[in-house]
Amino acid sequence: MLLHLLLLQREIGAGKARHFHSHKEKGGKEMRFNFDLAESTEDVSRRSLTPKEEVQWVPLQNHPVFTSADGSGTTATASTPARAAKNLLAWDGASRLYYWDSNKQCLHRISIRLGEPEPTSVVAASPSKVLRTDKELYFVVNKISINKNGSALLLAGSDDLCVMYLYGRTSTKDNTIICRTVSIGSQIYSSDSSSIRILQVSWHPYSDSHVGILSSDSVFRLFDLSSGEMQPEQEYYLQPVEPGRSRNAASICPVDFSFGGDHLWDRFSVFVLFSDGSIYILCPVVPFGSVYKWELILEIHSDAHTFGLKSANSTAISNSNLAISWLEATFPELAQQATDGENPSTIKAHSHAFFDASVALQGPLRKVCRDGEDETLAVRGAECEGRAVSFLYNLVSKDSVLVTAWSGGQLQIDALADEIQPVWITGSAPRLRVDSHDHILGVAMICESLSAELSIVKLDQPLDNTVWLGHPPPLLRLAIVDLALPRKVESGSVITMFVDPLMPERIYSLHEGGVDSIVLHFLPFTSQISGKDENIKTPSVHPVLSTCQGETFSPSPLLGFVSLSDSFGYSWVVVVTSTQECVVLEMKTWNLLLPIQVDKEKPISLEEPKERDIPDIISKELLAGPKSVLAPQASPNLRSISADSIEGRSALHQYFKLFHENYVEYAHKVYFELKYHGPQLKRIIDDQHARLNEAHQKILKVEAKQSMLEERIDHAVHLHNSLEQRLQHLRSLPGEHKKPLSRAEREFKSELDQFTGFELDALQSSIDTLRARLRRYTQSSKGNAANLQRKIPGRNPVQDAQISQLKSSLEKLSLVNSENSKKVKLVESALKNRVSSGNETISP
Repeated sequence: MLLHLLLLQREIGAGKARHFHSHKEKGGKEMRFNFDLAESTEDVSRRSLTPKEEVQWVPLQNHPVFTSADGSGTTATASTPARAAKNLLAWDGASRLYYWDSNKQCLHRISIRLGEPEPTSVVAASPSKVLRTDKELYFVVNKISINKNGSALLLAGSDDLCVMYLYGRTSTKDNTIICRTVSIGSQIYSSDSSSIRILQVSWHPYSDSHVGILSSDSVFRLFDLSSGEMQPEQEYYLQPVEPGRSRNAASICPVDFSFGGDHLWDRFSVFVLFSDGSIYILCPVVPFGSVYKWELILEIHSDAHTFGLKSANSTAISNSNLAISWLEATFPELAQQATDGENPSTIKAHSHAFFDASVALQGPLRKVCRDGEDETLAVRGAECEGRAVSFLYNLVSKDSVLVTAWSGGQLQIDALADEIQPVWITGSAPRLRVDSHDHILGVAMICESLSAELSIVKLDQPLDNTVWLGHPPPLLRLAIVDLALPRKVESGSVITMFVDPLMPERIYSLHEGGVDSIVLHFLPFTSQISGKDENIKTPSVHPVLSTCQGETFSPSPLLGFVSLSDSFGYSWVVVVTSTQECVVLEMKTWNLLLPIQVDKEKPISLEEPKERDIPDIISKELLAGPKSVLAPQASPNLRSISADSIEGRSALHQYFKLFHENYVEYAHKVYFELKYHGPQLKRIIDDQHARLNEAHQKILKVEAKQSMLEERIDHAVHLHNSLEQRLQHLRSLPGEHKKPLSRAEREFKSELDQFTGFELDALQSSIDTLRARLRRYTQSSKGNAANLQRKIPGRNPVQDAQISQLKSSLEKLSLVNSENSKKVKLVESALKNRVSSGNETISP
């Protein structure tokens, strides 16, 4: 009970609304408030529609769902697309863990308890609830994802996508729950004539019914599952470069996307990553009917009035006017505030789009220039190896961190150096779908880039030169982390990334070799706000789990990963391996971000530490002798005084007292030191003899090995002389005059390698996408041809011209692809002949 109250208190304080399930499995914790004692005595079995089962709480890693697997998980994944990232685990943020079993084609719902019975343990209820779809799935599930309120779960594959509603009917046949399952965009993705692949899918963070999908046809679609799963609510056709000006195919092939976080215009932004590493921003993108906090929308509205309308630049005034008009149309409460004076806690976004303007594709985001740095570095291409494979947006306090993963095993970590602002392109009208009352139901637009108008941004640039001018925010490079992955994989590494829900500074990266943890120790805006005046610290990388067996590396992708946390500050990671084994690891969070304390005032000495001094056998005080005491001043007639007299006795007593206090006590100290330090002296002497014997034995061993060392040195000198003679013979061969490749030839060879690496694949996917669009367009035109002939006799010359233009462009693209393939083959054959001819000249 106390744990649930603490969880509820934390969630209310954080401002997050979560879905609390009305019932739990027997044996789990249940928070019930009963005020009617008579009603509590009612038989519970009459209210329950499902049969009761005895529940046992076992450690999560020992749950029968994972321990009963016979290692057939690898065979089940054999039919999946090559090198596809998988994640078959999901957590609802409270007490339920979901796992998709690819072998049995079912979903396991596992109730878990965090921190019980020990604070660092995780237990699960056994047996688990089994959920099944109400229709058969004809695709391999690569990813599952649950929405915020825990009512629906996505089952995503590379060529199909379904949503599974988790509250269904119970089957009496095998005691499973049958859930309603609906395909999303089946006409676009899962049709037989379509070759469009799903690249990334994600729930929108501000809506429980909106799903964002990025596909291989360079289109970002937003579906509203509450209104319809077949037709998208919003479509954004991404056009990063102008037609005919693309230097490589990788610059027009999207890879991944991510929604923004809870920060100003970031919450209305979509970040898109392309294969060449370039990052673009779509802003604003708002799901129709999504809910936002009133004070956050009011902050954005006042910011546009303060820094936009009062600017001296006409471009800034125009852009801010568009943003204000869009805000007031999307959230009508902003315009009604002046008249009503009411401030609601939350407001809902209304459907709105400009009739004469489309959202711009801001980017590519460029690296900020420092003083004295070459401006060409800001527009230079990728600094990492391979191609971009995944993207992560992470909001840490006031910093928006962008992480790009490359197939070469590097993570490029950047931070936005400025705020995101909405940008539209006027004159580019979108296509709107409205109802009978002229309410917007759907919108589709072409998003073009304004890269020709971009300028180089510097750190010392005034604020008036960047605010509301339509420039995309620059990137501040924080670090490039090399995960040191093996290079034995030809197509590169597949890396996926996750954020720790308890500590946003920590990022988990999943790859074929296991799991790594990356902790960010420096963030520009967060460190500035906290008052830290320190240099940039590089992130720390810690291995969490390794799947490599010894020195041999065999790719073993993980099937699932999820990060758990509770309200007491404990954090765990749950990993499911390719053999369906579950691993639960506790992650340390306290003192992880604290820097190492170094005393800057104390000089750091690089010298070797000196050998410790031997402890003193006799104290230095005794070796110094007795203290020298001055005798008291005697009277001049001391010699004439008799010893038996009173004055003589007094003088003798005084001298005897001084002698006793100094010399007699010193003699006693010397006697004590010599008596009781004898054993210590003997122990020290024995130790010195032992060390002397050990040194003598080492000298004997060195003398015994000296002859062998001399023989080895003579052999090495002889081998060195023979190698020098062979080198002289090789220098006299004609192959020595062979010229190495020039710089231009090396650059051309690297371009060829890059072209054969993923440019041909990108061109092939573009051709397949164009063919799919042409096939879908011809089918739709044939379906509408009969209706058009009924209304208007004759053929439509506009459609025929468009079809012929598409066919001609497709044929030209195919010819270009075939010619490039022939050129690559010719160059490769020429290089092989050149290498073989060089080897033949050397072999004689």
